[in-house]
Amino acid sequence: MNFNAIIKRVIGLITKPKEEWQSIKNEKMSVADMFTKYAIILAAIPAVAGFIGYTVIGVSVGFGTFRIPVGRSILWAILMYVLSLGGVFLLGFIIDALAPSFGSTKNMNLSLKVAVFAYTASWVAGIFHIIPGLAILAMLVSLYTLFLLYLGIEILKEVPKDKLVGYFVVAIIITTVIYILIGFIVSRIAFGAAAGFF
Repeated sequence: MNFNAIIKRVIGLITKPKEEWQSIKNEKMSVADMFTKYAIILAAIPAVAGFIGYTVIGVSVGFGTFRIPVGRSILWAILMYVLSLGGVFLLGFIIDALAPSFGSTKNMNLSLKVAVFAYTASWVAGIFHIIPGLAILAMLVSLYTLFLLYLGIEILKEVPKDKLVGYFVVAIIITTVIYILIGFIVSRIAFGAAAGFF
């Protein structure tokens, strides 16, 4: 998947998600393809934007602007990048493990497709981290990830209608826990006692 194909996929998932999910379902792609040709590229957006935001722009803390030292920002960016990719893989694994409980079939490839491509909105929204004061916008735009997750589960996992909402709710809970844990771990390791500011 080249850069133009990535842009096309992102636009498709945002503007016509049902059609794009159907295309994703029918495409043959390995787990390596999903990560090396898509996820590792998009997951870099919030990490790089956050590095620039924390180091160059700085964080307003009420009594001035605080900039994170370059070393700590690099550590934050690397941890956020690696753990967000790991979190997506974990989400895909859990979606797959839960499939039989909700009338779907286990298929790790399809489950990882759901996780990887549903995260598109969150990764793209990460651009707002370039200005730390706009981080709330990143969180709001990231909510679209939940809609993509719902459609992905519905279309790719072919869950019976009466079990779809339950499967989706469990996936939301898992996604939220993963997101909070990643944020907590990264902030504590990278920023230590100052983590409360970020």
